[in-house]
Parts: sequence; C-alpha cells; structure tokens
Amino acid sequence: MTFTETKLKGCFIIEPKIIRDERGYFMESFNEKTFCNGVGTNVHFVQDNQSFSSKGVLRGLHYQTGAHAQAKLVRVIQGEVLDVAVDIRPESETYGQYVAVLLSGDNQTQFFVPRGFAHGFLVLSETATFFYKCDNFYNKESEGGLIYNDQTVNIDWNFPTAHLLISEKDTVLPTLENAKKVW
Repeated sequence: MTFTETKLKGCFIIEPKIIRDERGYFMESFNEKTFCNGVGTNVHFVQDNQSFSSKGVLRGLHYQTGAHAQAKLVRVIQGEVLDVAVDIRPESETYGQYVAVLLSGDNQTQFFVPRGFAHGFLVLSETATFFYKCDNFYNKESEGGLIYNDQTVNIDWNFPTAHLLISEKDTVLPTLENAKKVW
C-alpha cells in the first residue's frame, strides 16, 4: 500500500497493491499494522458501515463531536464518488479547507479521514456502494454537520446543483461559522 498525506495534516490517500491476472484481482484492503504505520498513529476501528446510492446523491458533510469524534477509512466497492473532507479543527492551520478525492471500484483507492474533519461524498456513477470503517461508535447526541454549499469552504462538487439529491436533514445543516464545534 502507498500512503500519501494530503494538504490537510492527518488525511491520507491510500492506494493498494493490486495483483491482477486472467482470473481477476487480489488485494489486501486492510491490515491494522500496515495502516497504523502508514498514517503514523494507532487507530483501532470498531464499526463498519456501508451505503448504496444513485447518481447525484450527496451525503454529508457529517462528523461526531467530543468524546464521540470519529476517524473514518472510506472506500468505494462499486461505482464512483467524489469524497470530501473538511478540516474543522479550530487550532489547525488548514481550518476550513477541504480535500476532494475520486474513489471508485476501479481504482480501489481509500481515504483516511481522521477525527476533527467533516466528511461527505457525491455519487458520480449511476450507482455506488460506499464502505467505511469508524474508530468510534455512532452517538446521536454528538452529531455535527456542515452544509454542503458553505461559501466559506467553497467546495467544488463539479456537478449541476439542480441534479443533486440531498436528504432534508442535510439541506438544513449550518455553515462552518455556525456549526457545532468538533471539541
């Protein structure tokens, strides 16, 4: 696996070693020792989640606060998404900045989003199966969110706004300025 840190300290793009032959392919998608060495910190995942969505579905930007903050290791099993992490750590030099990564079932790239980041994704293919690991259990009272079109963050989703499919809950999330503090 190749680990490349993004401009946002602690966020890593992870490219697996894929062994292909006439039968298909094999890859190691997760190895705790390799992963922790690659990101430079110990992370113990406790929950796996999976979602299926159609083209134009935008999920996010979500996070958990305080003692329930979560790090996520995300990937796409089938389809293609634009995956986005926004730095919401108040003390960070890159506070309010984002990184967008193209994840697909073809490239098998993974994205590590540490605690202190809002996370979301937009489905670019007809459908997509999205899979992610969390290092902390979900807690409803600790939910936080950031509106997808916050003008301060200014995410380039590179997709027609009129064709976005967003849950009612996600359309009323606050701006970065008004969002719940991560800690």
